[in-house]
Amino acid sequence: MTLSRRSFIGVAAAAGAVLTGTPAQASYGKPVVRPAALKPGDRVRVVAPAGVPDTRLARGIEILKSFGLVVEEGEHLYDKYGYLAGTDEARLADLNAAVRDPGVRGIFAARGGYGTQRIIDGLDLAAVRRDPRVFVGFSDLTVLSGRLWTATRLVSFYGPMVNWTDSRTGPAEAESLRRAVMTTDPIVLTRDPAEPSSAVTVPGTATGTLLGGNLTMLQASVNTPDLPDLRGAILLFEDTDEGPYSYDRMLTHLRRTGVLKGIAGVAIGQFTNAPVTAGQWTAAQAVQDRLGDLGVPVLGGLRIGHGVGQLTIPLGTRATIDVTAGTLTVQAGVK
Repeated sequence: MTLSRRSFIGVAAAAGAVLTGTPAQASYGKPVVRPAALKPGDRVRVVAPAGVPDTRLARGIEILKSFGLVVEEGEHLYDKYGYLAGTDEARLADLNAAVRDPGVRGIFAARGGYGTQRIIDGLDLAAVRRDPRVFVGFSDLTVLSGRLWTATRLVSFYGPMVNWTDSRTGPAEAESLRRAVMTTDPIVLTRDPAEPSSAVTVPGTATGTLLGGNLTMLQASVNTPDLPDLRGAILLFEDTDEGPYSYDRMLTHLRRTGVLKGIAGVAIGQFTNAPVTAGQWTAAQAVQDRLGDLGVPVLGGLRIGHGVGQLTIPLGTRATIDVTAGTLTVQAGVK
C-alpha cells in the first residue's frame, strides 16, 4: 500500500465500535464450501474493489494467462475516483457482475490499498451461495474474505494481487498461486528465519480453521459482519508500514474486544517496512509481548503478506501449526 491506512480506517473503526453484537457468529458451525479448482480454459475476471491499479497489472494478467486461464477485465478496471479505482457504484458493479456470471470461475483482485469496506455491504451474497468460485486477494481484500466466510462459509485465497511486482513475487510465488487455486494438494509453509516476524514464537502445536488476513483490516472489522468468529481457529495476520506501537495497539484492541478468546493458535506472516528505533521494541518484540501470554502456540516467520516472496494460502480450511518444526500445513482450498 502506498497510502497510510490509519487515516482512512480509524474513522471506520470508530464507527464500527458503536454497533452491538457480532453478526459473523451466526455462521459458526456451518459446512465449509470449497470452490472448484480452476483448470486451463476457465474464464477468470480481474476487478478492482479498492485502489487504482497501474502498469504492473499487465504482468499479472500475463501470469494468469500462463496458467492457461482466459483472463477478462472488469468494465471499470481502469477507472479512477480520487484514491479509489472508480466510484463505489462502479467498483461494486464490477464485483457483482463477476459474481453473477456463471462462466466466470475465478475472481482476482487487481490491487489493494483502500476501498473494499465502502462497497462490501452491497456484495450479492445470494449469487455467491448459488455458484461459489475462487476469490483471490489480500491486504484490503481481507474484508471480502471475511464476509465470504461469515455469510457463505466460502473458502477464499490470501495471495498476490494481479498488479504484479516481479521483484517481490517471482516464479516460485507464481507457482504457489497456481497450486493453491488449480490443485488439491495440501499447502505447507515453512518458517523463514530471515523474516522479522520469525522472532515471535510460543512453543506447541495447534489445529483449527485458518482465518484472518491483514491486521489493520481485522481491527477495522470489529463489530461488523466481516470479522470471522475465531473460536477454535488459527489466526493468521500480517501487515505493512506499521510501527511496533501500531501492532501493540491493534492486538490490544482485539484482546479487549474479546476477539482472541478461544483461538487455537496464531500464524504470523510478514512485518513489511516496520521501522526500527534504537532502544525501543521492534514489531516482533511488541507482538511477542501481546501474544506471549495467551496460552496458545504462535508461529512467526511465514512468507505471507506484503513482503518479498509472498506465498498463497486458503482461508477457511483446516490448518496445523507446529512451532518446533516451523511449519504451517493447510488443507486444499479447492475441490
